[in-house]
Amino acid sequence: MADAHVRLAGVSACLDRAGALWLEASRTLVVADLHLEKGSSFARRRVFLPPYDSAATLAALATLVERRAPKRVVCLGDSFHDGEGTSRLGLPERARLSALQRGRDWLWITGNHDPHLPADIGGEVGREIEIQSLTFRHEPTLAPVHGEVAGHLHPSARLCRHGRSIRRRAFATDGMRLVLPAFGVLTGGLNVLDRAFAELFPARPLHAFMIGDSRVFQIAAAALSRD
Repeated sequence: MADAHVRLAGVSACLDRAGALWLEASRTLVVADLHLEKGSSFARRRVFLPPYDSAATLAALATLVERRAPKRVVCLGDSFHDGEGTSRLGLPERARLSALQRGRDWLWITGNHDPHLPADIGGEVGREIEIQSLTFRHEPTLAPVHGEVAGHLHPSARLCRHGRSIRRRAFATDGMRLVLPAFGVLTGGLNVLDRAFAELFPARPLHAFMIGDSRVFQIAAAALSRD
């Protein structure tokens, strides 16, 4: 199968090959770290990246929404790269975002990059939400949890085989906590073997679900390589 199906604190969940979480029972789609307008944010500091990141990220999200037809979409924080990102979003991108929100519940979880979002961006804004006994927030907590879904860390995984290596975005989970990969096209990644993940998964085995070209692969942490 192209996607990976897991139990997360007793809840049936699908790790979608696009880099999103899908909860079929509540028809909820969850994405993390869109970082819209990252290109324009860097350009203000005279660091020039391709200026089409928002359009490309929203196009990928539109494809995913069309495929899943969710009743609810949750964006897990850092949806915009900085606090003024919403004001720089172009008219075509605003129109596409409005179309994506139409006819469904849309929740923006605030992040460290976008702690405040204006009312005209559409949808609702909150710090966290509970759905199907799972708690959704931007930054994972260091305390032991039972059913947390977060973003923020942009997990990636590196696998070496036969003298070759590959690095891809990944989901990180131990069955109780899940950290989603970044969805934005200009976002980097942090190796799941980094200490930041070790602090989140101290007791239970960590598995990385690497996103391949057409499917998601489950890889035990012991089989992965550091950068």
